[in-house]
Amino acid sequence: MNPVLSHVQAQQVVNARKANRSSVAVSLDLGRTHVDLLLNASGVELPKGLHITWPDLDTIVRNQNNCFTVADDSTIYKIQEFSPEFNRLYSLMPTGENLRNGDCRETAPTMLISGIPMHRIKGTDPQRDTKAKIRAAGPFTGPVLDTATGLGYTAIAAAQSAPHVTTIELDPVVLEICRSNPWSQALFEGSQITQLIGDSFDLIAEMADNTFAQIIHDPPMFSLAGHLYSADFYAELYRVLQSRGKLFHYIGNPESKSGRSVTVGASARLTEVGFVRIQRRRDAFGVVAYKR
Repeated sequence: MNPVLSHVQAQQVVNARKANRSSVAVSLDLGRTHVDLLLNASGVELPKGLHITWPDLDTIVRNQNNCFTVADDSTIYKIQEFSPEFNRLYSLMPTGENLRNGDCRETAPTMLISGIPMHRIKGTDPQRDTKAKIRAAGPFTGPVLDTATGLGYTAIAAAQSAPHVTTIELDPVVLEICRSNPWSQALFEGSQITQLIGDSFDLIAEMADNTFAQIIHDPPMFSLAGHLYSADFYAELYRVLQSRGKLFHYIGNPESKSGRSVTVGASARLTEVGFVRIQRRRDAFGVVAYKR
């Protein structure tokens, strides 16, 4: 894939120039790997004959809520897409930062959905957020269902130990963001992850009984997808879950007023449709529940 940078990596290059260095080790995939790059009067030389000018690097530094890709003609573009079907703007947002000692902290990006981050980033980052969900949902003993793909971090992490993961994304435009995100590439590699496009409410209704050993349900906030918090939907999750199977349901901050309210309501509806041993997982901002 083409190089992807945020203000974190661009600032590292700018700092090297200020220090009169001729080269710098920088990540071109948001922290996954690092390469040595040569600096010159016009900018920085990238692999495959690509080049970023100093003015373009300054642009990237100033746009701290965006990640940029470098096209084949060395033009920089924000990684963002508009969905006309859902009237939403999706953009890839960096979560790393440059430190006062000159080093930097590089982590997986999140996605802004019309300006709202889809991961917890206050006091944490998408990697740690995903690990908390996986700890709550696991250990994985069979096929896993992920009801909301997003950037694919949950599906990718689950696939590291589960035999197979089925993941559902409502909006195909989101997958275009994934294709430009270095941290989402495992979604498109191999056959261990099956991707489905559509509303989880409709697609799960067509699935066979007792299909999954674990389900990870991480829906959009209640105000955007209330039907994915309904008793009817929970009944479908119960139906496709295997006996003694486990559901992890991400809800949101359990200490917030809205989080407490949604947690109480969701727990009551899960009980109503047959789930047992419903337990809050404050570390993962959700609840776990089991099928009899």
